[in-house]
Amino acid sequence: MRVAFVSLFVPGHGDTPARSRTRRVARGLADRGHEVTWLCARWWGGDHAAFEEEGISYRSVTADPAPSAFAARLPVALRRVDPDVVHAVNSPPTPGLGATVAGTLTRTPVVVDWWRDHPADAARRYRLLARSADLVTTPSRTVKTRVREHGADGDEVRVVPESIDFDLVEEAPVDDRFDAVYSRELDRHANVETFLLGLAELRDRDWTAAVVGDGPERGRIESMAKDLRIDDRVSFLGDLPLRERVSLFKGTHVAVATATWETFATELLWALACGCVALVEYQADSSAHELVEGRARGRLVTTPAELADEFVSVAELERKTVERDFAEYDHDVVLDRYVAAYRSLTSD
Repeated sequence: MRVAFVSLFVPGHGDTPARSRTRRVARGLADRGHEVTWLCARWWGGDHAAFEEEGISYRSVTADPAPSAFAARLPVALRRVDPDVVHAVNSPPTPGLGATVAGTLTRTPVVVDWWRDHPADAARRYRLLARSADLVTTPSRTVKTRVREHGADGDEVRVVPESIDFDLVEEAPVDDRFDAVYSRELDRHANVETFLLGLAELRDRDWTAAVVGDGPERGRIESMAKDLRIDDRVSFLGDLPLRERVSLFKGTHVAVATATWETFATELLWALACGCVALVEYQADSSAHELVEGRARGRLVTTPAELADEFVSVAELERKTVERDFAEYDHDVVLDRYVAAYRSLTSD
């Protein structure tokens, strides 16, 4: 199958969760022998217009990341590639709209992978994009709801979650230093306060906890732990390599997710696959609750007091280092869902 990825920006312009997701899908397809071309703004040095890396053919549509110029030149670029399906992204929306116009002209189906609404993007263009794509994929039901609010037909929006390397989950060693863990970038959405306040309710009990991640809020969060007089039992580990985080999750009984905003709670997914019991604070702008709803080893809370109560309650649950139910989130399994989406469009 010939797949053309359309994205003004690529990880070479600076890595983000959305760009990493696109690159992972493109690499996975190339590894399977599909013909993958990525149409983008130039991010490499030199004056050559194309090059190949890891099975992906990168072709510059414009030298500079100018959305309107990119969209104007895209139909010609796509005609030269002659793909079976186009895989575009939602932000910025103008190149995605260019892809849908080109797809209409060439009778090529266009899938738009919608990571999240970016505040700098025009809502009007989002509405046009949501309605003109042949299919929209989203990482969570929370994002799917927003895409439908832009006017997309619900039948044409499909959830394709983030994925993990389940082989790593099974192979990594166990680091059992802690009873509870919070893992995420420590930005203004992190809301580690709920985690710390819940632990502070349990000062009279024996526990140890870890906060994994770094960011602008780290200093304030560490000060809060000191003010709550639990800093001697909470270890701030900073950023850790993925393998070390997986080992930590495998040896920790409880993983806590309290962030106020989360397109997809990838760190929580890793922790669940590693056998952690999940305590999730429900937030309107976070999809974390979707990973634990209906699962015996997951609890939803709304206050630090409830978090403390559930922490005590789940102590009786069996400790695990691997939860095979989450093998359905393995990279290969999730990639199959993209391929199935492409084939359903091309067959139609």
